[in-house]
Amino acid sequence: MKSDEASPRLPRATTSSALLATLEDCGALRRGHFLLSSGLHSPAYVQCALLLESPERAAAAGEAIAGELAALEPDSVLAPALGGVIIGYEVARALGVPFRFAERAGEHLALRRGFELAPGERVVIIEDVVTTGKSTLETAALAERAGAKVVGIGSIIDRSGGKHGFAVAYAALLPLDLPTYAAAECPLCRDGSEAVKPGSRPQGGPAV
Repeated sequence: MKSDEASPRLPRATTSSALLATLEDCGALRRGHFLLSSGLHSPAYVQCALLLESPERAAAAGEAIAGELAALEPDSVLAPALGGVIIGYEVARALGVPFRFAERAGEHLALRRGFELAPGERVVIIEDVVTTGKSTLETAALAERAGAKVVGIGSIIDRSGGKHGFAVAYAALLPLDLPTYAAAECPLCRDGSEAVKPGSRPQGGPAV
């Protein structure tokens, strides 16, 4: 078992400053030169899997997001795999509603494993990190095609700078203003630094 020092806890009363400190402490916020799954370059990268490897931190984050979305009275939680699965489950547990996840079937997201959404079902979409909002919007479109009503969106981190394009209520525990650059305009590349790809998706895949 890890000691408390080796596994920093996310305070139950989550604040932006406390969460930022926890991300730094557990190594989830990395700094360097990164190639994001969107194809953009950035001097920082958030690997929420390292935050969520602690069940206590995951539960605290889920409870905090659920507290922001509870007034929307969702019937269920839907998250895109893989990044949204753990935090989506924790939000659903805190809300006391069913949890489902969408996954890739070829180029598109789909509900598999027997998951179904009922017509009129009130759904919230949960992500770990929102950057461009593309995969979140794709998940919302999947829910709407099934006849469900997307009433809100939540995430741990919002690094979209307000450019996500969401038309429903959105709650994030921590807005992070982390710059991104097109490869041809990246100052880190101009300085001779080589971008590394830290994420789990192949280059050119949907951006979070």
